[in-house]
Amino acid sequence: MTMLAASTGSHVFWITSRAAGLVALILASASVGVGVSMGGRMIKGRGPDLKVIHEALSIATLAAVALHALSLLGDAYFHPTIVDLTIPFASGYKEPYMALGIIAGWGLFLFGVAFYARKRIGIARWKIVHRFTALAWVLGVIHALGEGSDAGRIWFLAIVTVVVAPTLVLVFARVAGPTRRSRTARAVGERIALS
Repeated sequence: MTMLAASTGSHVFWITSRAAGLVALILASASVGVGVSMGGRMIKGRGPDLKVIHEALSIATLAAVALHALSLLGDAYFHPTIVDLTIPFASGYKEPYMALGIIAGWGLFLFGVAFYARKRIGIARWKIVHRFTALAWVLGVIHALGEGSDAGRIWFLAIVTVVVAPTLVLVFARVAGPTRRSRTARAVGERIALS
């Protein structure tokens, strides 16, 4: 046990950051997947249940992202400052992937927290802003694949594939799917044709 503590002692912050980053990726993927499913009305009759799950996943994602970044402050190798971890392109470390991770983190935070201000900013505006959460998630995936020390490892790629691929399919289905206006026009056209 003491050997394990000695061998991980100097790397505990780095290991914590890696683990928190992976957890954040998994949680964010699940949250975006649930959100896209709700927004695209892909799952019927589960709205209230899914809203609670989506909100819980979003909050857990933000906590994991914060732990991912803050644990790096104790890393003996990297030695980042708060500025390095919060301002894109400030550190110069593994750019542009570090900057993409910072932008993704801020995006997830801002677009996620906007939920609690939706009445103030207006529901229609909030829906537009909230859609950018998927973009922040994509930037986070790119950050993980480009900067992570485990990025090229089979186990990491397998986990990323399992959690990212289904959400990507949902996002593409939502983006490529018919808009509300075209669905309404099609429904009106079908009614006219049946008359």
